[in-house]
Formats: sequence, C-alpha cells, structure tokens
Amino acid sequence: MTTQTQTQTAQGPVRGTVVGTGSPDAVTSPVVTGDGSTGRSRTVRRWRRARWTLFVLGVLALVVAVLAVQRPVTSTTPYAPDNAQPNGARAVAQVLGRQGVEVQHVTRVADAVAAAGPGTTLLVTPGSMLLPEQADALAGVDADLVLLGADDMLVRAATDAAVTRLPGAVAPGGAVEPSCDLPLAVRAGAMRLVPGLQAEPGAADVTLCWPTDGLAALAQVRSSGGERTVTAVDDPSFVTNGAVLDDGNAALALGLLGARDTLVWLVPDPLDTSTTGEGGAPSAGAGILPPWAGVVGLWALLVVLVAAVWRARRLGPLVAEPLPVVVRAAETTRGRGRLYRRTRSSGHAAAGLRAATAETVARRLGVPRSADATALTDAVARATGRSAHDVADLLYGPPPHDDDALTELARRLDTLESEVHRS
Repeated sequence: MTTQTQTQTAQGPVRGTVVGTGSPDAVTSPVVTGDGSTGRSRTVRRWRRARWTLFVLGVLALVVAVLAVQRPVTSTTPYAPDNAQPNGARAVAQVLGRQGVEVQHVTRVADAVAAAGPGTTLLVTPGSMLLPEQADALAGVDADLVLLGADDMLVRAATDAAVTRLPGAVAPGGAVEPSCDLPLAVRAGAMRLVPGLQAEPGAADVTLCWPTDGLAALAQVRSSGGERTVTAVDDPSFVTNGAVLDDGNAALALGLLGARDTLVWLVPDPLDTSTTGEGGAPSAGAGILPPWAGVVGLWALLVVLVAAVWRARRLGPLVAEPLPVVVRAAETTRGRGRLYRRTRSSGHAAAGLRAATAETVARRLGVPRSADATALTDAVARATGRSAHDVADLLYGPPPHDDDALTELARRLDTLESEVHRS
C-alpha cells in the first residue's frame, strides 16, 4: 500500500512516498498534511465570515429600494406644492386644484419647459442659481411665466432686460397700496411685500405694483401681442402656508397662479443641469440619468472620502526606505503568525511547525533530504524510543482545529526535538 505525503518547510520540503514495511510500527494509513481543508470546507468557512456583512448590505439595499419606490405624501422642500409645513405651499396648490386648475409639480428645467406650452402658466419658485442655459430655456417658453424671488439673470432673461432686480431691499414699515391698475393687484389691496424690482429706462409695457423707495414688489411685462405675460414678484413668501392668510396674499396667489387651466409648478432641484436644445429637443445629457443619480453620486463620493481618510489614518503616511530592506527574522515570524491567526489558518501554521521540526531532526540524525517520510519516521523512532506510529502522527498527523490544539502540538514538537538532540 502506497500513500503520497508532502511536508512544507521553510528551507525545503521533505517529500517522499510512505511505503508499508514489515515493522510493526510502520505507518499503514494515509497521512493528512497541510491545513486539511477542501473546497467545500473553505467555502463554508468564508460564508460564515461573510454572512453577517452580506446580511447588513442586503438590509441596506432593501431599505434603499423601499425608499426609492415609496414617495412620501408630503415633503419638506420650501415652496413645494406638497409641503404642508409653514415654508411650503400646499394650501395654495390644494385650493387651485379644487378650483379646477391642474397643478403639475416638476423639479427639472427640461420637464418644466416640455410641459409649459401655450395656454398654461409656468411658476418658477426660488431655488439654487440656475445655469445661463436653463434661464434662457425658461424665458423662452410660450406659457405665462411667474417668477418668485428669482435672481437678476433670470428676471432679465425673461423680460428681455426690461426689468432688473436689486438685492438688499428691506420690508416696508406697513401695508403698501398696489398703485397700479392690474386687476389681481387691485383685488389683493394693501400688502407688505418686500420690493426689489425696477424697470429699465425706456422699457415699454412694464407695470410696477406696490412701489417703495423707487423699487416695486411686482413687475409684469406683457408681450406685444398680449398673448403672454411675465410676472416677477421679488417677495415669494405670499404663497407659503404660514403667510397666505395675511393681508391680500391669498388673492394675489390665486390670481397669479389660477389664471390658466394648467399650472406647471417648478421647484428647481439643486443638482439639476438639464435644459432644452434647439427646437425644444432635450439637450445632450438631459434625462440620461435618473433624478436620484446626483444624490447617490454625492453619497458615494462622501463614502469614498470617509474610507480614504479612515485608511490613511490607519496606515499612516508612506515612508520611503532604501533598498534592500533588512527585516529581522523574529519580526518576520511574528508577522506571519499574526497573519495565520487573523485568517484562522491553524492548519497552515501547524504544517509550518511540523515541516521545521522534520527538517531539524532529519539534519540531526543524518537523514538525507531525498529520504521519504517512512525513513525519517523510523529514524526518529529509533533515536527517541517512541513508536513509529506516534512519531508519524506527530509529524504528519491531521491539522489542529483550534488555537489550544495548535499550542499543544507546538509543545509536543519541541519535546520531540529535545529528545532527538539528547540521543
């Protein structure tokens, strides 16, 4: 009966074939070496280590999927028609809906431009600064345009530079009469809107309402054909839930936004860069990514930055060393031992200890490197007085299953080396 065995050593393996002999102590059973693992056992071990990580990742993925599918009934976005908080505008939107106005809530400029056709009203609420291309796209729609708290770039683009916005205006000390003949302003009456708009000299068809110190709170520009109007209100608070019942805010909001059967309500997304191309076609890059791609991208960037800082703090700065680098043997041994312990590779550690012992006792007894395992076992048995089976089990037996068994194996191997040296 022949059994293949292999022992790995630091300086060179002792390899050979175990051949049955007539000796009663000869090895007659297969010898297990290495870490004793199989593909199945390694897979099971890796699964046990990774299952909790996979479970946590699965739960996070499930939560993200649920949040992505389920859209909340209300939001907290300022001036949004689905925001029921004081800074939202849900009250005005619901009243308009009961009056038969179809309110379309959009957050992308491309969607707003596509939905704002003739016979509709496009409302642009305050938001982050728009790109010049986006401002031009909004100014070019055929719908009536209502701008709330818009910056000077958008106001000038929408009114063909007939109206400008001056920042830094303060609220009037009391209610101010509209001082204009616009029907919606007359119905609203005296109000406390913050002014900030002025007409450029020589600009025609510009109506200013609620003037204070040379600035107006509302400016309306009507096209030459009278088919389209652009109305800018510097103070957007009159549409919010917290202020809509003050003075004539409700009358002004319903008059401005309920003039058409369809109202496109744009609450600009800070991450939106979409616009329209020539002829109203979507521009390159618009609509390729879903709306939540920007948020996910920022979150992923934040995770990468945190991971980079964490790893940098853990590893420390890079240190350049002249080559070759001399590493002490004790340091190498301790490092390899820590790696074995971290990966729980007690079988590999045991194989290294056994191989080193086999190399040491073989050199002490004069057993050549070409000798097989049986010859080494018989030589050690004769030198120590142990049985060949006991020596074979110690040098080539199964791997230990835990750290305690590995410690006991190391102690027994050290005892065996001592017995050989004393022989």
